[in-house]
Amino acid sequence: MPESPQLSAAQSPLASLVDTGGPVMYVLIALAVLGLLTFFYLIITGTLFSPRSGGRVRRDVERWQQAGRTNIPDQPAGFFARCNPMHGLARRAMSGVTQREPADMLRENLAQGAQKALQPFEAPLKIIEVIAALAPLLGLLGTVMGMMEAFSAMATTEGRASASQLSGGIYEALSTTAAGLVIAIPFAAIAAWCEFRLRRLNSQMNERLLGILNAAQTETVVDAPRSTARTADSSSQPPYQPASVAHAAG
Repeated sequence: MPESPQLSAAQSPLASLVDTGGPVMYVLIALAVLGLLTFFYLIITGTLFSPRSGGRVRRDVERWQQAGRTNIPDQPAGFFARCNPMHGLARRAMSGVTQREPADMLRENLAQGAQKALQPFEAPLKIIEVIAALAPLLGLLGTVMGMMEAFSAMATTEGRASASQLSGGIYEALSTTAAGLVIAIPFAAIAAWCEFRLRRLNSQMNERLLGILNAAQTETVVDAPRSTARTADSSSQPPYQPASVAHAAG
């Protein structure tokens, strides 16, 4: 029994879109909802738990350096400061320098801690990237299914197929293609922005940790006696390689 015009007009825009787009539109809508929820989760998680290197961390490092690198700052009391993993990494670096831990072991521990601080953001970013890649393919699948329906109507119709018989399949094909592109384009931009933010956080985090390690080692080299040419030559080389720490943390 065909639906009355009043019932068709009373349908919501979402129901109308699903009816005209075919079954692929259900999957596209589900991907869009999942992507939005993942993006909001990523924003909230990044606001609370991202490793930020400025503000309180910079002041703690400056006070530690002014105190002769012996007085390690206390754990911050604020909620947002406690959520920042950079505070723990900086205190771990300052504690290792103060206790004169082996350089290789300390650097490896800091690299593992930096990598662990970024792990909560990897899974949401991967989900957004997958959605941005799948949406155009699903739109293409809807296009193929719509064109198959249109050509099937032409094949089963005796004589010439009317425009009304062909319009349903063609409109379904165009709707799914447009929906796939509308979903893929913004999520691709979101994925690129999130990846840029993660790389920047990783770079700032490594720069702060290497600044703590290299500053302490530089002071030790300057204060050491320069009795032989061999000692002078070894002191001219940097004690830590930023590239290796950044590679291990990333």
